[in-house]
Amino acid sequence: MTTTVFTDETRARAREIIARYPADRSRSALLPLLHLVQSEEGYVSPAGVAFCAEVLGLNKAQVGAVASFYTMYKRRPTGDWLVSVCTNTMCNVLGGQEVYDTLAEHLGVGHDETTGDGKITLEHAECLAACDYGPVMTVNYDFFDGVDPQSAVGLVDELRAGGRPTPSRGARLCTLKEMSIQLAGFADEREGAVADGVPGEPSLRGLRLAQQHGISVPGYDPNTPIRGDKPAPATPAKAAPTGSTAPDVPAPDRKSPQVRTAETRQPDAKTAVPDAPGTKLPVDGVPPAPRDAQAAEAAGVTANPPAGDAKPAGDDAEAQERNLREAESTGRSGGQGSANDKGAQK
Repeated sequence: MTTTVFTDETRARAREIIARYPADRSRSALLPLLHLVQSEEGYVSPAGVAFCAEVLGLNKAQVGAVASFYTMYKRRPTGDWLVSVCTNTMCNVLGGQEVYDTLAEHLGVGHDETTGDGKITLEHAECLAACDYGPVMTVNYDFFDGVDPQSAVGLVDELRAGGRPTPSRGARLCTLKEMSIQLAGFADEREGAVADGVPGEPSLRGLRLAQQHGISVPGYDPNTPIRGDKPAPATPAKAAPTGSTAPDVPAPDRKSPQVRTAETRQPDAKTAVPDAPGTKLPVDGVPPAPRDAQAAEAAGVTANPPAGDAKPAGDDAEAQERNLREAESTGRSGGQGSANDKGAQK
């Protein structure tokens, strides 16, 4: 068993996450578990990787491959506030690079670096999917629209002073750890944490123009109920005559299955394919006997020792079953039920 720094509450939450999935699909709990360990340490540390591997019966290489693939999992200590500045085409044209450069100089850090007080981690983002609000920056993935160098500096100074500026759209700001516990599937307990975000005017511009000019979809009634039954398939319309005397050529999808199969098997008539009709290929030598192939495979396994963590390449079924039993026993004792009841009340 791997000794980690994680609290009993984190371990209990880990069992609750695992219990959300079928017994033979427990590895699907890996993504929320990575958010869970990040909520305690502020990043996914080597101990966090080992913890996830331990409770799911995976090896550390499998967990590390997932943690290093998604950018929302941070692999080194990260500040309370992850400040991302979009420097892609649209925001860059509108001044995004200037915003980023100003913040880097003001904070004394570069891309993916954290200030000395541990408050701010700065990063440039290739796209934040808000081109109509550019230049934009996010704080722990909440949007601040239409920023400029001066407003961006004022924003990070307020964060470092302990304030929580109101995002342009969305709920109240939360720290990286608070955000991670929500992404793990647990509710935000802060008062007023959940807010109804409003769309911005750039997103509504098309609707406003349609209303202004009386544009609507022909025959569309917004009050028409959506029916559950499937509509009858529409009869394809016949193409209008063009007056051309050229013969009709069947579309590619109208080719016979035999023709498509032949083209797939042998796209080049000069290249012989073993299973193409009428094709015979010379065979060099005699194929090996099955026992020889088995002996070669066994020799290969013997020559490749297991990884340094002494865990097999696949899943550890025993660890998965153990965690499932713990989760079920927690539910019968009332712990799981109380958590669900708490969530239902919310």
